[in-house]
Amino acid sequence: MNKEKIINDPVYGFVSIPLGLIFDLIQHPYMQRLRYIKQVSMTHLVYPGALHTRFQHVIGAMHLMQLAISTLRSKSIDISEQEEEAALIAILLHDIGHGPFSHSLEHTIIEGVSHEVISSLLMDKLNVEFDGQLDLAITIFNDQYQRKFLHQLVSSQLDTDRMDYLNRDSFFTGVSEGVISFDRIIKMLTVVDDELVVEVKGIYSIEKFLIARRLMYWQVYLHKTVIAAEQMLIQILRRAKELCIAGEDLFATRALKHFLMNRVRADNFILDPIHLEYFTILDDTDILSAVKSWVDHDDKILSTLCKGLMRRDLFRTDMRSTMFTEEEINAVKDRVKLALGLNDADVDYFVYHQIVQNSAYSSGNNPIKILNSARELVEIAEASDLSNLEALSKRVVKYALTYPKI
Repeated sequence: MNKEKIINDPVYGFVSIPLGLIFDLIQHPYMQRLRYIKQVSMTHLVYPGALHTRFQHVIGAMHLMQLAISTLRSKSIDISEQEEEAALIAILLHDIGHGPFSHSLEHTIIEGVSHEVISSLLMDKLNVEFDGQLDLAITIFNDQYQRKFLHQLVSSQLDTDRMDYLNRDSFFTGVSEGVISFDRIIKMLTVVDDELVVEVKGIYSIEKFLIARRLMYWQVYLHKTVIAAEQMLIQILRRAKELCIAGEDLFATRALKHFLMNRVRADNFILDPIHLEYFTILDDTDILSAVKSWVDHDDKILSTLCKGLMRRDLFRTDMRSTMFTEEEINAVKDRVKLALGLNDADVDYFVYHQIVQNSAYSSGNNPIKILNSARELVEIAEASDLSNLEALSKRVVKYALTYPKI
């Protein structure tokens, strides 16, 4: 079988699948599942074009990894074919553990288990299936390989993952503030003492990259309407699980029903392989088919939430930089209880308060380093003449109160 394939990507054009093993991994059901998981969850309810998938993202990130390795080799950085293959596999599989609607339902379907943990578990399973051919890729993914720059290309503050999702999410949402000069950033990469650094000529592209990341978080990922939609979906699953555990027979696919009928926590998820098996056949379509069915359910809470989500009659989110007082939250709850005829316990499905926070850059956590004209390594905040770059490293905290529009 011919395994030399080309994928036509809307962002980068033609992307080549370089090796037979990578083709086999892409064809694996674990990877194909990512075709049915949206990259940015409920964001399409604000930006209608944002319907791209995790599958598209990992293919794009793999393409950028190919470009990065080619650039480093052109600068006399010795990278073996085995290291190249492992790095490509590591970035290809880095999101394989994402559940339905990506980050929205993380810790909801499975309590206390991140997608990174699940990715690691699935990579171990694939390694057994592929007779140990993923050993080096897993070592790089877990940052246990001596050549640290390979892991930095997979996971760091300037990795191919971030470069692709900023570029791709900007493309599909139409938010031009997220556009980055990914090609110039990659061309400016080099390695010093097995550490990934940026040549000084690329400093302005890095500055733009960090600013774009900040703008995309507050304009797209943490948009107040997106927060409202995601919270509604979380509360729908919370109510459905409560009903199922109480004995209600809700419509659901086999995989979703498993997680509705069982409280799956971190310890039993890792110890009992049946949970991982069900997880690998769970995607957005399981959730959407259930939500559509539950619109007509007799339970008022479940049906009201499902109707609102399916008809885009979304809740309101007030967001500000100061905490909401208990009196303010209770006043909103009282209005909602009166309007919807709810009791004290049920109103929590409709009114929720949360903290949202983000920092575009962390100067203390594996900082981005610039190789200056004197061949010295300088942290980006020190090397930059952009006065507000240090401000980007400060964590911005906002408080959100979500409730029905009544």
